[in-house]
Amino acid sequence: MRHFLSAVLLACTVLVTPAARAADVTRTATGIPLDAPWKVTVYGLARKTFLHPAWGWQHSERDYQLAVEVARGDGLTVDTDVLFAAAMLHDMAAYPPYEKKGMEHGDRAAETSEPVLRDAGFPMQKYPAVQAAERGHMFYSNAGTVPEAIALHDADSLDFLGTVGAARIIALTGEQKPDMQAAIKTLRGFVHDIPPRLITNTAKRMGAQRAAELTALLDQLQTETYGNTI
Repeated sequence: MRHFLSAVLLACTVLVTPAARAADVTRTATGIPLDAPWKVTVYGLARKTFLHPAWGWQHSERDYQLAVEVARGDGLTVDTDVLFAAAMLHDMAAYPPYEKKGMEHGDRAAETSEPVLRDAGFPMQKYPAVQAAERGHMFYSNAGTVPEAIALHDADSLDFLGTVGAARIIALTGEQKPDMQAAIKTLRGFVHDIPPRLITNTAKRMGAQRAAELTALLDQLQTETYGNTI
């Protein structure tokens, strides 16, 4: 009996422990498959370096998930390798040593992501599409015609709307700001400026819903603060 129990315990260790470890390293926090070694490397860089409440690695993950959803909804054929690389690195110019004063951060990402991806083992024949997506990701940018750039543009735009958009921008106020007025003004501007710039029909539908959600939140905030005195 003792030998039998020992064999069972050993089998459990062999069967359960590797599976648990694999689950830890093969998917991101939101469930994106890390199905290539270069993705593990790039994601590790993002988790270690891109730390910010508004445009940190969590925003990058949401952008990827939204881009896939938008592409699927509009029937866009996209390369998920390109989307992953661009989503994870599109805001890298916000962080040292990649930042460059006076240069638009999407353009800077299109410069600085090349050695990062090359060293990670990314299939570099796909890199021009990554650059296009990085350059065109902001809502005010021209996304061009590359499908991955269109999907990332709309995804990044959507993440400025809704409850998550409010959380991101209000998080920028911090202890050094006298109030939230600038953040609220920015969010009201997003409601006005972003929906007309969305490209895909899927993002337009999602954007209308998120804009309404954000407007309702801001209106309620104004009511609860007796005229937005916060």
